[in-house]
Amino acid sequence: MVSVQEAFSILKNNMPALKVKECPLATARKHILAEDLYAPISMPPFRQSAMDGFALGLHDGLEYKIIGEIKAGDVHQVDLMPGQAVKIFTGAPVPDSAQAVIQIEKVSESGTVLLLTEKPKYGMNIRPIGEQNNEGDLALEKGTMLNAACIGFLAGLGFITVKVYQKPTVGIIVTGNELVQPGLPLTHGKIYESNSVMLQTALQDAFFEKIKTYEVNDDFDNTKRILKEALTENEVVLVSGGISVGDYDFVAQALESLVVETLFYKVKQKPGKPLFAGKLKDKIIFALPGNPAASLTCFYVYVLPTLQMMSGLEREYGQTESKKLAHNFSVSNARNQFLKAHIVGDEVTILTHQNSSMLNTFSVSNGLVYVEDGGYELSKGDAVSVYVVT
Repeated sequence: MVSVQEAFSILKNNMPALKVKECPLATARKHILAEDLYAPISMPPFRQSAMDGFALGLHDGLEYKIIGEIKAGDVHQVDLMPGQAVKIFTGAPVPDSAQAVIQIEKVSESGTVLLLTEKPKYGMNIRPIGEQNNEGDLALEKGTMLNAACIGFLAGLGFITVKVYQKPTVGIIVTGNELVQPGLPLTHGKIYESNSVMLQTALQDAFFEKIKTYEVNDDFDNTKRILKEALTENEVVLVSGGISVGDYDFVAQALESLVVETLFYKVKQKPGKPLFAGKLKDKIIFALPGNPAASLTCFYVYVLPTLQMMSGLEREYGQTESKKLAHNFSVSNARNQFLKAHIVGDEVTILTHQNSSMLNTFSVSNGLVYVEDGGYELSKGDAVSVYVVT
């Protein structure tokens, strides 16, 4: 059995090498950029109108002669003499001969005569070339997580593909003869299978989409065959249940027969003590406890950080936030605990129903309070370490 910190250290020391892929920009959402990107063009690439209005060849008067118009996307140039104006629309190219754009609300028109209500300032409402960035500027740094704004920014610079760190594919293996799919009749001794859809949803919440699920009966040959298939098809494999030492728990035996290296088995924690982590070449295997709350706790504490680091995200295991406890709490346990909790602002409330089989309070929690083992009292207002679960 290892401590929580030892488990973190072992996983970090066995992290597979990052993989890079060329990715279409439109599908790069929530991927981590694998290279510095430099702007191939200045933005805007031409003098651009910030308003609907009139581009002006400035002179001392308030009256101008209208000699044409320029729409967004027009390519023709207009030469303005002092005292001349051209109607212009937001985003349209401003003539090099114009010194200002006055918004349409501050003028009146009569035929070709334009009358201004105020004297414009030089350069007003004109976006200069390179106002956002110049050609050759660093656009986005390596390590940036690409969100909608990043993708829109890069598209505006003309990018169609980017190099990103490849996200691992994930296989979920569900074990147990006692499991029945929701929607089917529930006979005596059976329970509905919930871990696969729970883990799949948690993965999707974290923007991991390449997921495949497998079902296996409590049989050694079947367990070994499905494990081999999942390890062939995926970079990370999550096994739900079957890792204990019961007569019908065949996962450990099957992993050994497939020459999976044991990184650790059992962690001094509650819930989730029977957690297994293993390695086969560059593949990572987690055998999670079958109890749903223990399985989900181990996912957030160990699996999710592993997947994120394998995807190029700079983070560490054990990243918590300090919150104030909203009430008194007695600790009396021989193992470190991850306690389902609800966070409101800077305060956290430890919830009831902490049993590893219970998801009812997990379903309304948004954090896990981490407490060290021992027997001691925590008082209202004490700072506690919290894993924020979103």
